[in-house]
Amino acid sequence: MLRLRGGTGDAARAEAANERGGRRGVSQVQGQSGDWRDNLVTSRNGIDQLVRECRRIAVLGIKTEAQSGQPAFYVAAYMARAGYDVLPVPVYYPEVTTILGRPVYRRVADVPGPVDMVDVFRRSADIPPHLPDLLAARPRAVWFQLGIINDEAAETLCRAGIQVVQDRCLLVEHQRLGRS
Repeated sequence: MLRLRGGTGDAARAEAANERGGRRGVSQVQGQSGDWRDNLVTSRNGIDQLVRECRRIAVLGIKTEAQSGQPAFYVAAYMARAGYDVLPVPVYYPEVTTILGRPVYRRVADVPGPVDMVDVFRRSADIPPHLPDLLAARPRAVWFQLGIINDEAAETLCRAGIQVVQDRCLLVEHQRLGRS
């Protein structure tokens, strides 16, 4: 199921729980059971912890310098300037070999060494084909950027022990953390 923003009923109750600082998502409100939901990160503390601790970030769907005005580029550029190790994983641009002065990888699983977080800039419906790659890479967390929600993909990742953030901007959360 792809959940769209701005719902009512169960989604609204889940959002209210999020605002109270709980870790409840729509699936919990609907009564499904399972410990996998512990890996859905919605609380302010959980998000802050990921932003502070995840220093090596693969950016799936990153754009090139030629698209510097798009979030899929400038969020990664901001995080690199803030001292994070940003690893470009573009979906398009087969001729590009570097972005932000860093080597490009074609799959997250091809990135050498451990990846703390994968920051995802893909439409919600385009995430499922990336699940095998994300599962093979085994990052600590997968972050779906603002406007990106795919509950089925999130559940798959959570069941594999990977923390998931949905519908949040990493740049905004980093800036908010710096001001708090």
